[in-house]
Amino acid sequence: MGVALSHAAYGSCALCPRRCGARRDAGRAGLCGMDATLRVARSALHLWEEPPISGEAGSGAIFFSGCPLRCVFCQNHEISSEGFGLAVSAARLAEMMLELQGQGALNINLVTPLHFAPHVREAVLSARAAGLALPVVCNTSGYELAEVVRALSDVVDVWLTDFKYASPQLARELSAAPDYPEVAAEALVAMVESVRAAGGRSLSGDGSMRRGVIVRHLVLSSHADDSCAVLDRVWELAGNEVDLSVMNQYTPNEACRRRGGPLARGVTEEEYEIVLCHADDLGFERIWWQEGGTVSESFVPAFDATGVEGPELACPPGPQAL
Repeated sequence: MGVALSHAAYGSCALCPRRCGARRDAGRAGLCGMDATLRVARSALHLWEEPPISGEAGSGAIFFSGCPLRCVFCQNHEISSEGFGLAVSAARLAEMMLELQGQGALNINLVTPLHFAPHVREAVLSARAAGLALPVVCNTSGYELAEVVRALSDVVDVWLTDFKYASPQLARELSAAPDYPEVAAEALVAMVESVRAAGGRSLSGDGSMRRGVIVRHLVLSSHADDSCAVLDRVWELAGNEVDLSVMNQYTPNEACRRRGGPLARGVTEEEYEIVLCHADDLGFERIWWQEGGTVSESFVPAFDATGVEGPELACPPGPQAL
């Protein structure tokens, strides 16, 4: 199944795996929490991604409002479920990309953007026509339709994707998405195929990624067994065509602390070591890991509309549909 990424896609919306059918073009919010008005919460240099993404200069991160998932442990709830963000046009989004390039960003890092896929494609094409020369990173939860991934493959160079769960039951309990494991698997295959078709993984001389796939997995307290099963699945699907990022930065939010149970604490060194050793045993050649003491909310930037307001790109090309 293909998908045309014109703005007509916001009518009876099927841009994410929820396929909620909301008339977002008529002002009705989908299950992502957003209507067809593009909303952005922050546009600024970001230093807290993997080294091939952030480097020393920083990644040009643009954080979008809304999210199709409902993760109980979400750290970005202000924008994912509470709707914070300013309304912008695709032309303003394109200009943000050029502004970040002017600030020395290594790439344009679009964070949770694909429920706005038509706007995103339009903006990237406009920015490139106006001189954008940086790689474009799609930073996603992994809960994406493979057909939308394929439709954006001509404007995305690096896929920075989560693979959160192997267990449908755990995905249901923690993100209200029992289909997450299968959906994420199909999306990952589409990402790997798109990079392979473009020539495969590529780095610049400074080690920053120009093209590739990085699969992130956040280890959750008391769930090292599911983490190992996630790595099994990623290895089966992609092997060493992907970089692997195993994170121990899980930080209980206020709701998880109140709820109690296993998610009310951070990940132990033993749990994290079990997952890292399993990644090594599987044969992953490029593994990014985090040292101890990363349980902190410092990884979450201030969602204060930094860099969002400003001029639009002058006379951008018209919308592009596949």
